[in-house]
Parts: sequence; structure tokens; C-alpha cells
Amino acid sequence: MMGWGWSWRLRCCGHHAAALAGIRGVHGGSGGGWAGAIGGRAAAAGKVHCSLLKPMFLRNSVSAHLCRPQSRLLHSSRVACCYSKTNSEAKYKDPFKLGSNDLKNLYEDIKKELFITTQELREMCEYYFDGKGKALRPMLVVLMARACNIHHNNCRDVHPAQRSIAVIAEMIHTASLVHDDVIDGSNSRRGKKTVNQIWGERKAVLAGDYILSAASVALARIGNATVISVLSQVIEDLVRGEFLQLGSKENENERFAHYLEKTFKKTASLIANSCKAVSILACPDPKVHEIAYQYGKNIGIAFQLIDDVLDFTSCADQLGKPAAADLKLGLATGPVLFACQQFPELNALIMRRFSLAGDVERAWQYVRQSDGVHQTTYLAQRYCSEAIREISKLQPSPERDALIQLTETVLTRDK
Repeated sequence: MMGWGWSWRLRCCGHHAAALAGIRGVHGGSGGGWAGAIGGRAAAAGKVHCSLLKPMFLRNSVSAHLCRPQSRLLHSSRVACCYSKTNSEAKYKDPFKLGSNDLKNLYEDIKKELFITTQELREMCEYYFDGKGKALRPMLVVLMARACNIHHNNCRDVHPAQRSIAVIAEMIHTASLVHDDVIDGSNSRRGKKTVNQIWGERKAVLAGDYILSAASVALARIGNATVISVLSQVIEDLVRGEFLQLGSKENENERFAHYLEKTFKKTASLIANSCKAVSILACPDPKVHEIAYQYGKNIGIAFQLIDDVLDFTSCADQLGKPAAADLKLGLATGPVLFACQQFPELNALIMRRFSLAGDVERAWQYVRQSDGVHQTTYLAQRYCSEAIREISKLQPSPERDALIQLTETVLTRDK
């Protein structure tokens, strides 16, 4: 186990480095994040810098690993210094408290956007807007808006158009959940029955479509062509991401790039482009727009990586949905792809999408016996490290520090 190194053998193969570099292109933006930047240099040199990509083999449980102090959790000395300095000067404010005033009546405002006279359609569309979600995306958006406003002209107020982006982001996210549950045939979410389980698949599809249409109307009302273009990209990415999830790669060396691209499009694109949208409304500086985008992209990918870890480490009651759900859907996520390097027997199971009797149980056992969970957690840390590096380029402010703090929230969540 100790000799196999980075699971995709990126230490010595420029071809695999190029695969990671390619993610820079599909993710958009000019920065490319750590994967794109490192992969691009490595593709030219024929190798990848081991100090940045080698995994961490942990002997402790994943829960103990996630609960380490933040200064040791992230493995960039620059980031550690940032944390140390900020903590020594002032305590971090709770991000959710800091942004709570801007998100008052969030769900009531969403329901106003969903003005519907038909009772059944109204009940379906409002079903998930019950205030029981994490509301992470709106929180990230309003904190990014404030941080960019302060950076540009020292104004802490969130503009009405920026708050509208928070509302729209939550609407797009929820519409995607409704559609995902139909595609996956899910019967529970957030601890209760899904829309498709109660009203049927056909009506659930229409409800998701209606939420998206209402979000599009709200977006058009902002009246900024650049912002409309940026957030329209999210809809395209959601669809393309779903198609990527329906497919798979026979070549195991291409699977991880495929997985990360799907992760970006299905999860991180909404966060990245919403953050970029509020930065565009805050100031005209393209560098600030790129900072906001890169922060959102990296924390978004980290969020999904941890979500994939929790599918193996949390019980159904914690998650609000069945555990091992991804395996049952035939999906090979990060923990499985990493485990495959230690247990090549997983290749056959992955290619047939765990469709035979006993495949899900076998794959579960392989993952639990491997370092797959730890490796995926470490990769999430690297993305959070890059998110912190980006957001630290903005002027210091409580909101900027709250965005840094949210990376720890993402890494240590249990549901």
C-alpha cells in the first residue's frame, strides 16, 4: 500500500497530468486552480510535483482527520499563515450569523417569485423551500458580495441585485434537486419524501421546470447582460454534468478527470458563477471576478468531494437520504476511484455500474478497507486550500474571513 503513491500515478506520467490540466479548460476562468496550474506545468515537464499532489495516508478514522485544527488540516504553509494571523488578531465571526441579515425572508421571497394560483403546482414548487436546507449557496453569495463591495469601495451593504443572485442561486439549486430525484428515482431527501414520490415523476419534472423558469425571469429583471450570460452557463453545465454522470470511461486513467469534470458541472459551477455574478455587480475589475469565480469553483468541488465521502461514512438519518446511494445508482465517486488502485477487482464492478447482485456490498467493503475515503478527504482539503489562497487576495474584512471559515465548515460537516 505504501508504494503506490498518488492514485493516478501522476508522479511519473505527463499524460495523466495533461488530463488534470484539461479540467482548467472545462471549468472556465483563466486561473485554472491548483489542478490546472500544476497539471499544465507537469504536462510540459512530463511529471507532476509530488509535494503538491502526493496523498496522505492516515491511520486515524476519517472523523478524527476532519476534526483536526484548521492550521494543520490544510497543507499549504501560506494558507496556514493566513489562518494563524487572522486567528491571532480576532476571532472568526460565524459566517451564518454574519450573513443572516441579508438572508432574512429568503424563502418567503422565493415563494413570491413562484407566484402560482394553482394549488397543487404551488405545493410542489414550494415543497423544498421550507427553511430546512443548509442555504449554503445563498450564504456564500451574500458574503462574497459584501467582500467584493468592501474590496472595491469599502461599502459593506449588499445591493438588491446581488441579493437577487442569492435567491436565484437557491432556486436553480432546488430545481436541480427536483430533477435529480426524478432521474435517480429517489424517494427521500432532507429527511422527507421527494416530490416525485408524492406527486409522480411527470409532475415533478414540470415543477422543476417551473422553478427554473421563475429563476430565469428574476435573472432577466436584474438587467445586466454579463450577469445573465454568466448564470445562464450554470443551466448548461447542470445538463452536461448530468449527461457526464450517465456515462463512464473504460480507461481508469480518464475516470478521475471525468469525475472531476462532472463534479464541477453538477455542483461547483453554480457556486462559482454565482460568486462571479455578484463580483461583476460589485466592481468592474476582471481580477476580482476571477478571484470570486476561483473561490466558488474550488469550495464547490470540495463540497461535493466531502458529500461523496459522507455517502460512506454517515448513516441515512444524518444525511437525510439513503447511505451508499451513489453505489446503488451505479456511480463511482472519489472514494471508489481511489480504492480501485488498491483493489483492481473494482474495475469490473465500475464498468458494469455495480449492476449485479452483491456488487454494491462488495464495492462498499473494498472502499472501507482502502484509503479511498482518506484520499478523497485530502483532495477536498487541497481544493479548500486553493479557495483560501484565492479569497485571501481581497482586502481584509469580516466577510472575507467568513468565506475562509466556510472552507472549514465544508470539510467538517457530517451531513
